[in-house]
Amino acid sequence: MKEAIQHLRQGDPILSEIIDRVGEYRIQFRDPHFETLVRSIVNQQLSGKVASVIFGRLAHATQGRLTPESVLKLRPARMRALGLSAQKTNYIRDLARLTRDGRVVFEELADLPDDAVIERLTQVKGIGPWTVHMFLIFALRRPDVLPTGDLGIRNAIRKAYSLADLPQPAEVETLALKWRPYCSVASWYLWRSLESDANL
Repeated sequence: MKEAIQHLRQGDPILSEIIDRVGEYRIQFRDPHFETLVRSIVNQQLSGKVASVIFGRLAHATQGRLTPESVLKLRPARMRALGLSAQKTNYIRDLARLTRDGRVVFEELADLPDDAVIERLTQVKGIGPWTVHMFLIFALRRPDVLPTGDLGIRNAIRKAYSLADLPQPAEVETLALKWRPYCSVASWYLWRSLESDANL
C-alpha cells in the first residue's frame, strides 16, 4: 500500500493534500459473495443509514443466512414490507435465481479480469456498472477501479480541484490517468474527503 500512496502523492499534489488530511488508508473489505452484492443493490440511491436498516431487516427475515434459497423463500410482498422497493425486490430475486441456477458463480469472479466481471454481473437486472465497480473495489479488492459515474467521486473532484461544475465521466477518466494503476485507492480518499471528520 505504501507504493500506491507514494505513487498518488507524486502524481497529484491535490490528492496528496487529501491523503494528508484523511490520514491512513483503512478501507473495509467485504467477502465477494452473494450477500455482498445484495447489500450493494439495497444501497442503490439510498443513504448509508437507511440502506443499513433495510439490509438488517432482510438479513433478519432470512434468519441471518442471506442465501439465494433463503431469499427466494420470502414472498415479494414480504420483501417490500421490509422497506425494499418493488424494483429492488425484483433485482434481488433475479440475482438469487441466477445464482441458484449457476449462471452467476461468485467463486469464479476472483479469477476474471475486471471487464469480464462487469460483463457477467450486469446480466442481472438492476446491476449496472456502478454496482459492479463497488463490488470490484470492496469485495474483489481490485486496485485500479474508477467509478466514473459515482456522484460522491464527482462531487469530491469538483470540490478538491475547484471546478465550476460536476465533472463528466470522461473528465474523471482524464484526470485519473495520473492515478493509475491505483484508482481504487484514489477513489477511497476522494470519498473520505467529503466526510466532516475525514478520518473514517
